[in-house]
Amino acid sequence: MTTVSFQLLDLQGQGTHALVDVAIYGRTFKMVIDTGASKTVFDKTQLGHLLEDQLLLEPSETLSTGLGTNSMESFNMEIPSLAIGAWRINRLKTAVLDLSSINYAYQQMQLEPVIGVLGGDIFSDYGAVIDYAKKTLKLRDRKLRSKSS
Repeated sequence: MTTVSFQLLDLQGQGTHALVDVAIYGRTFKMVIDTGASKTVFDKTQLGHLLEDQLLLEPSETLSTGLGTNSMESFNMEIPSLAIGAWRINRLKTAVLDLSSINYAYQQMQLEPVIGVLGGDIFSDYGAVIDYAKKTLKLRDRKLRSKSS
């Protein structure tokens, strides 16, 4: 298992967010650890700034819910490599959404934007253990075997 530290961010009396450093495309960004999110998603605007004219998105047939809305246009994309500390996953198929509501709130608190939300797909696939007291996230190096077979 790989263990990485995360930061607990006080949202000015509105709760907390757990933030972890991730590396994609050779750069480091913050992602929100969200145990309530079913999937890992990336922000369309932040990826657009990063990749400029090389952002290749496939429209998704599925409308996403959450983040204060009942339906949100979503896209699919393959991230070549996602690293969290020494942990790495290659060819991550992920969703891309408009996460401007999160980043707007961060901007109002004078915080840096996040690149996305780390969700339940990675947590369940890699047997995540989140320890809030120690502020650590543990991930298995290999995907767990599916129990549905």
